Amino acid sequence: MFERLQKKWNVSGFKLILIIAIFAIGGSLTGYSGRKLMSFWEIDRGIGWVVLYILLITIIWPLAVLLVSIPLGQFSFFKNYIQRIGKRMLGKSKVKSGKSNTGDSSFMAQIAIFASGAGSNAQKIIDHFRNHSSIKVALIICNKPGAGVLSIAERENIPALLIEKEKFFRGDSYVPELKEKNIDFIVLAGFLWKIPPALIKAYTGKIINIHPALLPKYGGKGMYGHFVHEAVIASGDKESGITIHYVDEVYDHGKIIFQDKCAVLSTDTAESLAQKIHELEHKNFPVVIETLLTR
Repeated sequence: MFERLQKKWNVSGFKLILIIAIFAIGGSLTGYSGRKLMSFWEIDRGIGWVVLYILLITIIWPLAVLLVSIPLGQFSFFKNYIQRIGKRMLGKSKVKSGKSNTGDSSFMAQIAIFASGAGSNAQKIIDHFRNHSSIKVALIICNKPGAGVLSIAERENIPALLIEKEKFFRGDSYVPELKEKNIDFIVLAGFLWKIPPALIKAYTGKIINIHPALLPKYGGKGMYGHFVHEAVIASGDKESGITIHYVDEVYDHGKIIFQDKCAVLSTDTAESLAQKIHELEHKNFPVVIETLLTR
């Protein structure tokens, strides 16, 4: 059970313990507050009392867990959690989307993941949104035959599109194919080609990338993978990290959305630093995507 929750919420074991504790404390505080308030009103314990009590604790509970979450550092998690519950209860979603490929007209944000390699970030994103109520990984796009991410797409039964350079850069940039799949949002997860202007224009403000360094340092053409980590170590920096940013016409230039850091030790190599960076990517990327599409 705990492993499922940890995977569903994409949190560490320690953070999961804090979240469960907040649920428990917030629930107890809700029950106590509800009974205390009900004691001020002279209402017989009948159907009316039960209905009023349920309405009261429904109002108190989100306030209670948000209050408890502040000192325990989990306010952001519970804010997003309560917002999702509210959307489900109201039967609404702020995510704009067309029909899904199955013809279902319910609101569902369709994500396309662009990747060039093994696809570890793509797998984490797929896992995170596997049973999501309003977000779906609908397409995998790759520019390298035989890349591991294509095997992931096949295993996960997600449509994949292998693209070629001429059409991508000098043709229609595969915009018609993306529109045909009702793609709303594009996630670059280790995609090594620069995004052409036609695609940026078609998806302005709806393309994000993750970079394995703290931009604006160590960005630009040729700065990817081990090249970034080698540059960080060679410079003697004491910290590195990840940057999630919007994509524009310039390499690693778009508005920064989120950053997270890790220490760079004197004993670190490009390989050991890469492992730290991967952990930050896997932990944060799916959560940031969800926040962008549900806020």
